[in-house]
Order: sequence, then C-alpha cells, then structure tokens
Amino acid sequence: MSTSKLPISPDDHEFVIPQKSIKTPAHMKIWEKSEAYFEYLGFILALNESVQGKALDVECSQSPAIGNVIKMLNEFDEWITQIPPTEQPQRFGNKSFRIWHERLQQNGITKLQKVLPQKLHRAVPEIVQYLCEGFGNATRIDYGTGHEMAFLMFLCCMFKIGAFTQDDKVAVVIKIFNRYLELVRRLQLTYRMEPAGSHGVWSLDDYQFVPFIWGSAQLIGIILFNFFIIIIYLKHVYINIHKINILGHSRIEPRHFVESDIVQTFSKQYMFLGCIEFISKVKTGPFAEHSNQLWNVSAVSTWVKVNSGLIKMYRVEVLAKFPVIQHVLFGSLLSIKSVSIPPVKKDSRRDEPVQPSPIQ
Repeated sequence: MSTSKLPISPDDHEFVIPQKSIKTPAHMKIWEKSEAYFEYLGFILALNESVQGKALDVECSQSPAIGNVIKMLNEFDEWITQIPPTEQPQRFGNKSFRIWHERLQQNGITKLQKVLPQKLHRAVPEIVQYLCEGFGNATRIDYGTGHEMAFLMFLCCMFKIGAFTQDDKVAVVIKIFNRYLELVRRLQLTYRMEPAGSHGVWSLDDYQFVPFIWGSAQLIGIILFNFFIIIIYLKHVYINIHKINILGHSRIEPRHFVESDIVQTFSKQYMFLGCIEFISKVKTGPFAEHSNQLWNVSAVSTWVKVNSGLIKMYRVEVLAKFPVIQHVLFGSLLSIKSVSIPPVKKDSRRDEPVQPSPIQ
C-alpha cells in the first residue's frame, strides 16, 4: 500500500492549524470520501501488516525521532507524579487532570520542537494539535477512541513530514504506541477519567480499540515450543503444562486469551494480552459479563480472522460514528478534501479494495 504524494517536502509545504469540519451527521459522507479518511485507514492497515508475528520485545530499526518521542512521553508521565489527584467528593473525573492537560497545552510546542530536527519545526503548529488532543478532554475529564485516534493521527503526520522513516513502522507500534498505552492507562486510573462514548459491556473496551487490532496482528502465526508455565506458591512449585497443539506445534489461539496463566505470562510481549490484563485488573466479575464482546472474540478460530474482523468493526464502530468524527481535526496533512479514487485492485485474501496509505 502506498501513495505517491508522500512524504511531503517540509521546506515548501504550507502548513495550517487543523480545524473541525464534520459539523452534522450529513457531513459523514464528506469524511468517508476525504483524503484524511484514506490516509488514516491506510496508516492503520500498513502498521497492522508490519507487526504481524512480532512481539513487543523484538529488535527493530529506530530512527532518532522514535527515541525522542518516547522521551517526550516519559516526561508527560512524570507530570502525573508531579500533579497528584485532588481530594474531592466525586468518584469520577478528578479535576487535577485539567492541570495536567493545561501543562500539555502550554508545553506541547516546545516538547515537539525538541523531538524534531530544526528543518521540521515549521510543521509543529499543525501536528501539535493532534498530540494535545490525544490524551483526553480536559472539560469532561474523559478519554475514548476519538482521543486514541488523535494520537494515531499525530503519528501518521510524523510519517508524512518525514520525521519517521519507512523502517520505523514496527518501532512506532511496539515502542511508541505501547508506551502511549501505558501513559493513558495511568491517566485513566490516576484521574478517574470517564470513558468517552462507551457502550458499556457491549463495547470492545471502555477506552481503546487499535491496540486490539495491532495486538491481534502480533499473534498471527506465533508458535511456542516447549511451553510451560511455572507458578510458584510459597514453598512449592506447581507446574501447569498447557498443551496447545495445532499440527504438532504449540500456539496461542484466540480461545486462550481468557486464561489468566496465558495472559500473565505473555502480557508484556503481546499488546492484545496486555489489554486483557489491564481489563482484568480494573473490572470485577466474570469476564464474559463485563467484557462480552471480547468474550465473543475468544470463540473465533484464528488470529487472522480476529484481526480482519476487528478492522471491519473499527471502520463501523469508530470511523463511521459521528460522535467520534465530529472531533477530528483536518489540516494540510490530513485533509478534508475529497480524494479521487481510481479503479482499485482487489485484495484476494479479503476481497476488499486495497486502501492507499501514507507509508510504504
């Protein structure tokens, strides 16, 4: 997947401050035909393909910008320690988050300038808007898939301006996005942030969606040999041998992510299992009751089917929902302009059009 327009030339490109453009449900048709829609969806699909079969600890290429973004996220994390939650009667929505978010707004440009080389500083006023939208809403003190999408659009823009290279695709997922997940989870817990637009037990997750997509891609084709889980109970050792045999090999299948032993052992290696571990820590009761959609996913036969199904679900439940898209920002990098789509080649695996992508 590729597009001939990218990356842009930062020296002569005219950057703008991105604005909201989808004001009514009728405008959704404009969004679905826009350059931004295809750029963003192509970005999700390209990175999805890049991490298939790759664990979070795999060695990968990293340009200087990768480390710089991680350093910036680490600083954002330190701010949480410096801004503890306020004692207040309300159970949800701790007002200290507004202080944290105000610091983000005040320092976002400076932090991004440290991330990027001087030649890319002209892009900062545009892409910083996506960064600042990526951690939740300061007024409502909530977080949801729209905020996750804003941060992902920031990462997409980093490719478009040339800050990230083609070789950075894996690192963007397993290094930057995984670090982002750790940060927003801490924000959610520390400041008791409300889920934005959650459908309760009928939603995939209260806060996130894309880590399930990319996380399921990581698990495609994973084979585990001599898989033993050793659980230590005080003075004795109990060995629980899970025989997960398919064609003579040991694998993690979708049905196994509801097993606590599997999750505890591999949550630091696979993003999907990390999501399940986090959900299990913050929710009580039977998994099938508090996370019904995920429970249904565990019945799917292969990770390939899980992955393709989640992509389709994301397009319907996030990208096609006005309550989410009304907050999307459009600028010169992710434009609301209609894209002219030539006849497209079919993907024989899914019999769907292959979408253009901002990265190759």
